[in-house]
Amino acid sequence: MTGTAAIIGGGVIGGGWVARFLQNGWDVRIFDPDPEAERKIDAVLANARRAVPGLTNFPMPEEGRLTWHDTIAEAVTGADWVQESVPERLDLKQKVLAEVEAACGDAIIGSSTSGFKPSELQAGRAKPGQIVVTHPFNPVYLLPLVELVTTGENPVDLIERAKSVLAGLTMYPLHLTREIDAHVADRLLEAVWREALWLVNDGIATTEEIDEAIRMGFGLRWAQMGLFETYRIAGGEAGMRHFLSQFGPALEWPWTKLMDVPEYNDALVDRIASQSDAQSGKHSIRELERMRDGNLVSILRGLKYHGNGAGALLRDWDARRRAETEPGRRIEDTTDLSTPLLTVSRMVPRDWTDFNGHLTEPRYHELFASGTASFMHKIGCDEVYIAGGRSYFTAESHMRHLAEVHEGDRIEVRTQMLVGEGRKLHLFHSMERDGKQVATGEHFMLHVDLATRKPCPAEGRVAENLARVASGHDGLPYPKGAGLSIHHRPARPAD
Repeated sequence: MTGTAAIIGGGVIGGGWVARFLQNGWDVRIFDPDPEAERKIDAVLANARRAVPGLTNFPMPEEGRLTWHDTIAEAVTGADWVQESVPERLDLKQKVLAEVEAACGDAIIGSSTSGFKPSELQAGRAKPGQIVVTHPFNPVYLLPLVELVTTGENPVDLIERAKSVLAGLTMYPLHLTREIDAHVADRLLEAVWREALWLVNDGIATTEEIDEAIRMGFGLRWAQMGLFETYRIAGGEAGMRHFLSQFGPALEWPWTKLMDVPEYNDALVDRIASQSDAQSGKHSIRELERMRDGNLVSILRGLKYHGNGAGALLRDWDARRRAETEPGRRIEDTTDLSTPLLTVSRMVPRDWTDFNGHLTEPRYHELFASGTASFMHKIGCDEVYIAGGRSYFTAESHMRHLAEVHEGDRIEVRTQMLVGEGRKLHLFHSMERDGKQVATGEHFMLHVDLATRKPCPAEGRVAENLARVASGHDGLPYPKGAGLSIHHRPARPAD
């Protein structure tokens, strides 16, 4: 699902929304009176374009069209979604929303507010039912959580439409039907923040020590399980009830100072600022953002591998991208077999590159192996076939490097079958970027009986599909570079 989004306010959060919509194929219109807004947005987009492709195993959608506009009315006219991200002043937000609703038609109007309730934004508005809170988390282009807070003014169909749009952006819309100041996530963060201020104020810990306590410990658990599930495990086999009986009494102990905050004065500001400078000041903000993004991509990819937490969303995203881009049609459904088969199409993520910025050698092997796996799927050598006791084993591989491959490159692998009969299968893979060959790989495989572990002829549907491919590929020219190391000589006649 794509459309047109209008972003009102291009700061850190507004810029993140621009990247999130744009990279999911939406056209984006921006209004921001700041003369530096375009430069700032460009910096956010550069970070997003560097980071986000690393989350998926498939090519990113084509970016939408980005335009700048001189007025709010011009930006929102005809938009499907309007996202307000102006500073946290209720009077300013009310003024902006009045201009938005006067020109936006039936668009969903989302506010990025972290503190105001939707009823406060809707008060006195001509179209209160179109206004919802959609509070994201920085960086918006990577973190999936968005608090969708609604009231009785919002029609059910608009709420469902908002959920659908946000989910289509690979976000997790946490729908809150009971409003409260600061919503849910920021109230939890506020509690930790207040206690951290006390620990610094009282000289118990430095900013760096507090950050280490989070990132070396419970922060890693929270990324996959949150709070309550983490504590459920802490209760052992007896679960949450045991945890509460064991640690619940501690709630009566005066450990935290949640109902109070240290005096906000220059001394506290100087202490926190100087400690933070010592901790992180050697890096610029843009460097810190890139470090953060790289770490988040690695953590999210790890969670995706296991299907936990935010990783489950990325698995679903990959499934959608696969359906849209994966060349996975079966041979029986392929009408044109006169050219090599497209078996891989994906982006190169950052963590696939080395210190020179080049694709690492193991990833070449992985891409060619993916080409072989895709070919196997096409001919029907899948889980069902293997469960029947037959499969292919790789006997020999060969690879050539012809040109550099870098982070962000869109790679396609096209596969030609050189031999595919009896027990032999010889595949030649051509890896291409923008139609230019950058590497080749060959796999020679033997069809094996899994019970005896001995080669045997392919059979049934697999054999039939190999014959179909052969009928098309036998007429192709023998590819340059093929067989330089893999030679298949006919059997010698018996003496």
